[in-house]
Amino acid sequence: MWSIWATGLTTGLALIVAIGAQNAFVLRQGIRREHVGAVVLICAASDVLLILLGTAGIGVLVDRFPVALDVLRWGGAAYLLWWAFRSFRSAIRPAALTEATPRSRGSVALTAVALTFLNPHVYLDTVVLLGSLANQHGPDARWVFAGGAVVGSILWFTALGFGARALARPLDKPRTWRIVDAVIGVIMLVIAASLVWG
Repeated sequence: MWSIWATGLTTGLALIVAIGAQNAFVLRQGIRREHVGAVVLICAASDVLLILLGTAGIGVLVDRFPVALDVLRWGGAAYLLWWAFRSFRSAIRPAALTEATPRSRGSVALTAVALTFLNPHVYLDTVVLLGSLANQHGPDARWVFAGGAVVGSILWFTALGFGARALARPLDKPRTWRIVDAVIGVIMLVIAASLVWG
C-alpha cells in the first residue's frame, strides 16, 4: 500500500508542477504576499475535489462529453488572453510591490477559481488521467493512490504560495516586476494558444 501511495504522490506532483496559468498566479500572489492563504486553499481544495471525483469514476463522464471540454477550451482561452493583456499592461507600467494596487480577497479568489476550472487540461489531467491511473489499482487501493495525489497537491500549492514570499523583498523593484509580468503574460498566451490549437 505504501508503494501505491508513493506512486500517487509522485504522479500527482508530476502533473501539477509544470508551470501553467494556475501555478503562475499562485507564484505571483505569493511574491506579492497578497491573500496567499486564500489562493493556496482554493487551488489545493479544487485539486483535491477533482482528484477525488476522478477516482470515483467521474472521468468517464468527462471523456464522453467532449462538447463540455470544447466550451471550457474556448472560455479558458478567452480568459487567459484577457489575463495576458493585463500582465503586459502591468509590464508597461511596472510598480514595486508596495506601490502595486492591492486587490480585494474576493477578486483574487474569483481569479483563482477561474484559472482552475476554466482550464480543460485540469479535467483531462486531474480527473481523467489521474482518475484512470487510480482505478487501475482496484476498488480499495485506488483511494490510497488518490490519497498520495491529494498530499502531493496540498504540499505543492503550500510550498509554491508561501515559499514565494521569500522572494518578495529581492523582487520589490519596478524593473523586476516588468520582467515577471511579461513572463506571466507570455505563459498565458502560450497556454491560450495551446488550448485553441489543441
